[in-house]
Amino acid sequence: MRSRILYISGHRDDARNLSQMLQGLPVVLDHVGSLHHARTRLQQEDHDVILTEATFPDGSWMDVLHLARESPRELEVIVTDPHADARLWAEALNLGVYDLLAQPFYRPEVRRILYNACCRPAYEPYQLAATG
Repeated sequence: MRSRILYISGHRDDARNLSQMLQGLPVVLDHVGSLHHARTRLQQEDHDVILTEATFPDGSWMDVLHLARESPRELEVIVTDPHADARLWAEALNLGVYDLLAQPFYRPEVRRILYNACCRPAYEPYQLAATG
């Protein structure tokens, strides 16, 4: 089964490069250019992971995190930014982002982080209660 990643970015070249980097993995990368289009796509198709730029014309990574939390499906959110500093990284991780990807993209890191996010075990609350 192939996992689906929704990539929110205004940069088509980045989407094309990421797709090439992910070749050979059981993942499909869908690209949209705005939060509005991301919301529509998530209503139409199931995704496992959202990869988003930190900022884009109609929103930010925090808007994407809220969008993911509204979904009936558990979605991991990964943020990418070419100017990310330690403050952004700490804030994003503290608020529940799965991970961050530095830009420019480094193929082994992209493959590892996105594959791991897609393959994470499903959260099942009753299992935690039973083993705790």
